[in-house]
Amino acid sequence: MLQQTQVATVLPYFQRFIERYPDVHSLALAPIEDVMVLWAGLGYYARAHNLHACARAIVERHGGRFPRTCEALASLPGIGRSTAGAIAAFCCGERAAILDGNVKRVLARHWAIEGDPASSGVAGMLWERAQCELPSAQRMAAYTQAIMDLGATVCTRARPACGHCPVNASCQARRTGRTGELPTPRARRERPVRSAHVLIALAGQAVLLQQREAKGIWAGLLCLPEFASRAALQRRARSLGATGQSLLSLPPRRHALTHLMLAIEPYVALTEAAPPAAESGAARWVALGTIDHAPLPAPHRALLLELRKTIAAAAVGA
Repeated sequence: MLQQTQVATVLPYFQRFIERYPDVHSLALAPIEDVMVLWAGLGYYARAHNLHACARAIVERHGGRFPRTCEALASLPGIGRSTAGAIAAFCCGERAAILDGNVKRVLARHWAIEGDPASSGVAGMLWERAQCELPSAQRMAAYTQAIMDLGATVCTRARPACGHCPVNASCQARRTGRTGELPTPRARRERPVRSAHVLIALAGQAVLLQQREAKGIWAGLLCLPEFASRAALQRRARSLGATGQSLLSLPPRRHALTHLMLAIEPYVALTEAAPPAAESGAARWVALGTIDHAPLPAPHRALLLELRKTIAAAAVGA
């Protein structure tokens, strides 16, 4: 959960997740749809799929016990080299290096390693240096925690507290006045903009949702139907019994994703007073009153919550 996500955001999700799935067996037995409900809103949904697949692999291939070596851990779904190293160091005392964002910053500054840390060449140098710095196996857990905390609390991205750093005497970036330059910032790229015409089809107090495939953004989540053009959206609305007069345009909005910007153009279509028969395939009608707990991506949940609030206010006014 902490990959690409801040601690303050993760904490309530983590608490709910652990209460529901207290061990690897309960997670492995859970339907992926239930897992996605607890993950909804946290983003980077491939993590949830990998976590579920990892639990199943541990139960099926390892008898429900985590492997004890970095190499075996790295073979599990969703566990990369750095995460595997952290688990092996903390739980097994293995002399395994880690290289999260904080550790990269500490090593890049201390050894004046230039270049984009995400590039293969620079990453290779950082991994080599991380391996060289490892202490004895008996000190691995303390060392691993210490170097992560050093980057998180002292050797921070902005305004590092070099005066409080326990290794400041040997830090090359501090000695040469380059703490602000290292690690080398990644070149900023403009996020491409992708238009998305989103249909909010209402039948009484139910809304039509579509379950995404188990890949791509919002994999496995329930989403509002999305179309490449307004004409395609109108055709779908008409197939549900909506007329042109019942198609309402809502203010557009934008939602930033890691690699692109979604330009969302939402439309509300009023269909029959009661939900039609169950849709085929991955489409389904969901009661507006239950969307708080449905596995929806954040921008679609926000749209529906606002609409539900508007409907409730109109009902009170009437």
